[in-house]
Amino acid sequence: MTFTKMSLIAALLVASTSAFAGEKSELGISANMAMTSNYVWRGMTQSTDSPAIQGGFDLEYKGFYLGTWGSNVNSGDVSMEADLYLGYAGEIDKFSYDVGFIEYMYPNDTEALNFGEAYIGLGYDFDVVALSATYSVGVSTDDSEPTDNIEVGASIPLPQEIGLDLTYGMYDEVGDYYSVSLGKSFGKFDLSVAYTGITADEDYTNTEDQDNIVATIGTSF
Repeated sequence: MTFTKMSLIAALLVASTSAFAGEKSELGISANMAMTSNYVWRGMTQSTDSPAIQGGFDLEYKGFYLGTWGSNVNSGDVSMEADLYLGYAGEIDKFSYDVGFIEYMYPNDTEALNFGEAYIGLGYDFDVVALSATYSVGVSTDDSEPTDNIEVGASIPLPQEIGLDLTYGMYDEVGDYYSVSLGKSFGKFDLSVAYTGITADEDYTNTEDQDNIVATIGTSF
């Protein structure tokens, strides 16, 4: 996906603002909106290669966070995804960590599609490159066995304040996916162009190999 859900959470925590003007508060409130040419998640299009409008809200207090995020999707009779998540994130010098739970929900459809994941993410900023790794495991599914996902990433600052983000993931029983993205901020707006793809496992029949070029514009406030 252009903005993975984990990267969205990290970005929103950084962008959290004071809840009370004129005095510093430990409660952070933030919101985000984005328009993307294709909603891609773990290398798989969720909008049948069509544009999507996305957005969410977050609360943060002393490292604890609670938020919601949604997007239009296109898969049979399913037209919307609505996610809820909570967790705890922090930093120790250049080391960062994030532990939480996310529930993926599809309103107006059977509960068979809804599922949840617990995750733990670790990162370290070497200045010239920031490395990250996230492990997610399914903990609540309706008609399938929980599965896990391992994702590693690297963020490299380039000249002209351009960022290069690299992602590689292994989604158990689904396939291996990847993403190469270039991004730049213009005031309050973030622009990115990404090349994404997935090589599906031979035994996984719900998707085929995919590759996409995705453009996204987003903002947070």
